[in-house]
Amino acid sequence: MGLLIVRLVELLIVIVPLIGVFYAGAKAITKARNRSDDAPTDPALSAPSAPRQERTSKTAQWQAIQRAVREHDRTDTRWLDYELDISKLLDYPLMTDMRDPFTQRFHRAKLRADLHRPADPADLLADSEAARQYLDAVEEYVTAFDVAESEAFRRRRSDFSREEQQRLSRAHSALRIASDSAATPQEREKAFDVARRELDGLIVLPERTRTAIERGIAGELDA
Repeated sequence: MGLLIVRLVELLIVIVPLIGVFYAGAKAITKARNRSDDAPTDPALSAPSAPRQERTSKTAQWQAIQRAVREHDRTDTRWLDYELDISKLLDYPLMTDMRDPFTQRFHRAKLRADLHRPADPADLLADSEAARQYLDAVEEYVTAFDVAESEAFRRRRSDFSREEQQRLSRAHSALRIASDSAATPQEREKAFDVARRELDGLIVLPERTRTAIERGIAGELDA
């Protein structure tokens, strides 16, 4: 009986440490599983950040739209300088010479950008395709204008013969008189007729330029 008890004690001495090891291992595995179960899956991890990412995307899109609108306005202003400054227009006639491919491209690009421009730029935030079309159109417009203007600066009146350049000079002098409020209405009207004859077949004055001169003359005549 005493020997049996001794054997049981020896067995317990061996088993108890093993039981502790197994217990600790099982507990560690259980904790690891619990952490795995509690941790969100990949979709869950991305879910909280999705709204933030969407807001960031919208902000970037809005900034791009605003930049496009500013570039559109800036390029319109640059073109307006030619429409309102007759001297500049006649010094760089390529800007209105629709026979030239650079000029054609610029004017087509302007029309396209104007066509895609929304009444309210914020509307583009709800229409990604319309936003893309507008941004692309403005980029083309700015690029085409830069190219046409650089070419106009380079060539000036060199594309015209000596006789044509003389006609441009006479038209330039006549348009200065036609735009001069100090001249009499009759002088202005006659000068404008001379300018149109000299420019016929060479340069087509922009509608805004013609309208400004005609209204000025008409205003003087009405007075």
